[in-house]
Amino acid sequence: MVRVSVFNSAGELVAVDSPRVVKTDAQWKAQLTPEQYTIARAKGTERAFCGTLLDNHLDGVYTCICCGLPLFASNSKFNSGTGWPSFFQPIAKTNVIEHTDDSYGMARTEILCARCDCHLGHVFDDGPRPTGLRFCVNSESLMFVEQGDVAKIADAATEAKAVPQATSKPAASQPGQLAKAVFAGGCFWCVEAVFEELEGVKEVISGYAGGSKETADYRAVCTGTTGHAEAVEIIYDPSKITYEELLKVHFATHDPTTLNRQGPDEGTQYRSAIFYQNDEQKQIAEAFIQDMTDAKAFNKPIVTTLESLKPDAFYAAETYHQNYVCNNPMQGYVRGVALPKVDKVRAKFKDMLKPTSPLDKK
Repeated sequence: MVRVSVFNSAGELVAVDSPRVVKTDAQWKAQLTPEQYTIARAKGTERAFCGTLLDNHLDGVYTCICCGLPLFASNSKFNSGTGWPSFFQPIAKTNVIEHTDDSYGMARTEILCARCDCHLGHVFDDGPRPTGLRFCVNSESLMFVEQGDVAKIADAATEAKAVPQATSKPAASQPGQLAKAVFAGGCFWCVEAVFEELEGVKEVISGYAGGSKETADYRAVCTGTTGHAEAVEIIYDPSKITYEELLKVHFATHDPTTLNRQGPDEGTQYRSAIFYQNDEQKQIAEAFIQDMTDAKAFNKPIVTTLESLKPDAFYAAETYHQNYVCNNPMQGYVRGVALPKVDKVRAKFKDMLKPTSPLDKK
């Protein structure tokens, strides 16, 4: 199952849990034209300025040619001059996934349909405001539906469980209601600094998870024998940023394939871990890791552990560890290890950042 957004019979975009669409090559070839198959399934690229949707200026929605998932809205389309249909954001963040593409000797970010892995194109950081991104998409990977016909592509099978959401915002929650996520990925100074950059994150606390209260102190945890991991507790507003989006940032800013190690930091206390606090978080994390594995997002297997966290079993670290990067920007480890991670989240997630970085306030 994947969390995506679809249209209901009223023409509203709603968030649902939808089954992944998986077919054999023979089935895709029977469904698609030869050119559609070459681009959408075999990761080809149509010639510039030749796509049928390049000059389409009608109001409506661009859906996946393979599974019909809504991908982009006409109000985010712009003329990039590159020769391919271009958009500055997807219709819903969860509907388009990213994958590292090292083909042709270049480092690019491939974009795919989240439900069926249809190859769409690539995303670049030279787009217009407000995101600064350019989703460069092949016409052959898309089908256009005019605005007046959007209700006709309603996903009736999942509509009963749908949660309404705005076109470009995460699913809504009760106003003022906050949630918590607990992640580990090496030194908590680094992880804390990364998540403090994100809009919707109210507070990030460095601490310890996975062991007992009695040994939750830095000196003991550093021995690697207490069962703890250096972790952070992220207090966030789900109406502004989702748990899955937090996971996306976490996996993009640490290495989930190194066992009990992040860069120079080695030991079980530096393991990659997701400390889930309920079944929903566990299911989302399991699905996210499976999707990353299926997409071959990393060259090595993901070793991130999923560990149940009991209520009040996250223990805040000593005061001098809190906001460490902000308070010590010139410290050697901070400059060499932590700040490059902050630079990465700023470059990769421009549309998710706070207007002013906590680091810039110092």
